[in-house]
Amino acid sequence: MDAKSIVIMIEVTVVISKWVLSRVVLDMCIHAKLPINLSASQLKMVNLTERVIHLEKVATETARKDVVETQGREIVENRTAMAQVRTQLTAVERLVQELKHKVETGGGGAEVAELTRKVASHESQFANIDIQMAELDLRFQILETASYDGLLLWKVRDYTRRKADALAGRTLSLYSQPFYTHRYGYKMCSRVYLNGDGMGKNSHMSLFFVIMKGEFDNLLPWPFRQKVTMQLLDQDSGQTNLTDSFQPDPTSSSFKKPSSDMNVASGCPLFVAHTVLESPKYIKDDTLILKITVDLFNLQHP
Repeated sequence: MDAKSIVIMIEVTVVISKWVLSRVVLDMCIHAKLPINLSASQLKMVNLTERVIHLEKVATETARKDVVETQGREIVENRTAMAQVRTQLTAVERLVQELKHKVETGGGGAEVAELTRKVASHESQFANIDIQMAELDLRFQILETASYDGLLLWKVRDYTRRKADALAGRTLSLYSQPFYTHRYGYKMCSRVYLNGDGMGKNSHMSLFFVIMKGEFDNLLPWPFRQKVTMQLLDQDSGQTNLTDSFQPDPTSSSFKKPSSDMNVASGCPLFVAHTVLESPKYIKDDTLILKITVDLFNLQHP
């Protein structure tokens, strides 16, 4: 499937999702006389609508690019995930229609109790859709860009919401888009825990480096031995970037030839304290920027 086909698939699915969302919001507003306060649910639906619009914008921008990752497995995963979101949204619409019918027919006490139970289920559906939309957002970022010079610049957007997701246990960590040491080199990515992991949980942002299974691993030297430098970039002056570097331990399983999709992550659980991170210097427009640099010195490629 070429880039144009991918974008068309994304745009069609987004249009359908927007239609479903608009129908749900309309029904909820019209039937605000329900004996249960649905204002919070309405706000959640508005938030989901805004995020669908964001995905539509991503699809439009992707259409303007000359190169889009077309690996079959990633395309299938994106198509499947988008279909799951659409199914969830359709289910929510059916639920609202059922609630509408119960109110119009003047249901009794038992029916009101059933209505309450369904509203709770309805809230759970919103939470599931919210998580899936976040995952889709990251997958489309992967489609947008790839680096082949050992350098990753990762913009982690919507910091406030994503950290809240981590605090609530919905999405504990985020993965960056893959990057490479060469077009036929090592495949790598970064993993961040915005609310910390291990020793850094609830106090720090934890940052890790991950070796992924690549197409040309059989032609590369193992274990991986290149120096890795991780940075949080200062978005004001650029003078106070926070940096941590390490030389891979050749005996660690993190740097062996991958036998699964990715190796165990290696890095820094105490990369930066929240008290330092959460300042205008490092978070601007609700976005932080991470930089991972792999030293290519003495590295031989196929």
